[in-house]
Amino acid sequence: MQPPISLHEPAWLREFKAFIMRGSVVDLAVGLVIGAAFTTIVTSFVEDLINPVIGLAIGGVDFSNIFVVLSGERRASLAATRDGGAAVLAIGSFLNTIIKFLIVSFAIFWVVKALSKLRLNEIGKAAPVATPTEKLLAEIRDELKAQNGDSRSGDRGMARGA
Repeated sequence: MQPPISLHEPAWLREFKAFIMRGSVVDLAVGLVIGAAFTTIVTSFVEDLINPVIGLAIGGVDFSNIFVVLSGERRASLAATRDGGAAVLAIGSFLNTIIKFLIVSFAIFWVVKALSKLRLNEIGKAAPVATPTEKLLAEIRDELKAQNGDSRSGDRGMARGA
């Protein structure tokens, strides 16, 4: 009777599991999900709140329908013109994208700034941890002080008396 076939986990699979379970990779995944959710909020903010106000201020212009037809027939909206097969420069969509980018980058700037400040505060509060080398050097220093303190008092007396 033959022994059962031993199944062992390949080394690359163990390495991959270790890589995935590291904190930084999990943090990155969480950040990606939150970033995607934040992007939808910013999209709504730009398209539903900012663009109507700007459009009203400049005479009722709808940013999403600002486009230039390169070839083909112009229709009532950008979507209808594209559906008709026309080649268009969607200037309004591009402006929306720029506004979204500026809002997201501004928000990320403030988040990073706040996190950096928190990190600096934590670093300032934490007592410096001595490395093993520093601990050993401190012990040697203390031992030398103890030895020199005992021998100096005797040496000084002898030097003065001589």
